[in-house]
Amino acid sequence: ALSMASLFQTNSGAMHNPLLPAGDQSTAGQFGFAPCGQQRASIPREPSSRTQQPIVTGTGVLGLKYKDGVMLAADTLGSYGSLARFRDVRRMQKVGENTIVGASGDLSDYQKIMKNIHEMQTYDMANDDGCSMTPRDFHQYMGRVMYNRRNKFDPFWNEIVVAGFRDGKPFLGCVDLIGTMYEDDVIATSFGNYVCLPLMRKAGTDLTKAEAKKVMEDCLRVLYYRNTKSSARIQISTVTAAGVEIEEPYEVSTHWGFEGFRHTEYHGQKRPQETFVGR
Repeated sequence: ALSMASLFQTNSGAMHNPLLPAGDQSTAGQFGFAPCGQQRASIPREPSSRTQQPIVTGTGVLGLKYKDGVMLAADTLGSYGSLARFRDVRRMQKVGENTIVGASGDLSDYQKIMKNIHEMQTYDMANDDGCSMTPRDFHQYMGRVMYNRRNKFDPFWNEIVVAGFRDGKPFLGCVDLIGTMYEDDVIATSFGNYVCLPLMRKAGTDLTKAEAKKVMEDCLRVLYYRNTKSSARIQISTVTAAGVEIEEPYEVSTHWGFEGFRHTEYHGQKRPQETFVGR
């Protein structure tokens, strides 16, 4: 009687994969049809690897509670290393009925995170049970996802900001790449932690929408002055009892005539007085 293995064995003794074309049997071992033992073990394989650093990144996302809800702000630059490569990257998206998710860090990881969230929303909607996820639910979910990936030593290289408004109460929370979760009235990620957070704390939360927007513009303007990975093209979004509003990006004005920005000497030579024009 013929054995099962002999049915797929050629005259040369090599295993034949019936699922591959007759002239293309070189990859048979990769699909598990190679003979057991030394021959199979010697098949070259790619080593298991992890992302060591983010590639295309976005910088800080700012979050601020104000009188009527929560406001998020970020620029639209995607940096490939130190190259300002992509100028129109939107890093804030609406999820559910009253939640916005923004992120700094690796943009491909952010896309993967949003894909997972949208799949979870579809599953939740399919249940048709009359319940929907709250902003805090999304925040808790992201904390579990980030902590799970951290335990695999393969983290999503992001800081996630979740803003929402539910049952008359604003929500603002943050999750970092190792799963650390917290809620606050003001939040800033990346370089904004050092530059923008003090400015937002000074402004407080007893603000109208127009006042909160001015604070965000001022913070992102300072961030643009001090951070090489940011740009003057920004996007602002709000979530209130009326729902989610994500504005189109626009340019903030800048001024480079400050005394601290002037270079009066160049290679030891005095430079002539220059005229600086604000944009």
